[in-house]
Amino acid sequence: MTKKISPPLSDEILSELKIGDKVLISGKIYTARDAAHKRFVEAINKGEKLPVDLRGQVIYYVGPTPAKPGYVIGSAGPTTSIRMDSYMEPLLKIGLKGTIGKGYRSWSVVELLKKYKAVYFIATGGVGALLSKKIKSAKVVAYEDLGPEAVMELQVEDFPVIVANDIYGGDIFEEGVKKYREITLPFKIERISEV
Repeated sequence: MTKKISPPLSDEILSELKIGDKVLISGKIYTARDAAHKRFVEAINKGEKLPVDLRGQVIYYVGPTPAKPGYVIGSAGPTTSIRMDSYMEPLLKIGLKGTIGKGYRSWSVVELLKKYKAVYFIATGGVGALLSKKIKSAKVVAYEDLGPEAVMELQVEDFPVIVANDIYGGDIFEEGVKKYREITLPFKIERISEV
């Protein structure tokens, strides 16, 4: 069964999400990558107000390509999430409730998601042009000088993701490895524990 959610996300909504759940997100989400995350955390550390209110919100790790004439946005596929791991705790502390990207998170982030009751969604990599069709509007709302890494506010409709890490400490990558280790993997896969 596919679940439908709309930010801002509450603890009640998140309590219903488990690893492996297929989810369609509709409403407002934000984009941010490495450079924007660095600025967010620098502002938090200085006690400054962020340019966007992230309480209950979802950040999509994406640097979309420029929009062609007549399009809302260019290709908008997910980027590798582990690059943002070192910035996670300050953002979770101020109320960020979800992130979207590709690939696994470090064990420290899996624990932080559990501690702060937040989730990590994965989007399918390599299909950025298809995912962009789920984006109905896009506008830069902060750090315009960062170009494709500027923070954008997206209005999405039925944006397809899968829950990779839930608020209970579940990890879809670990479960997948456990499930198929004896069948296909004659070696052990090690996860990065710290960033």
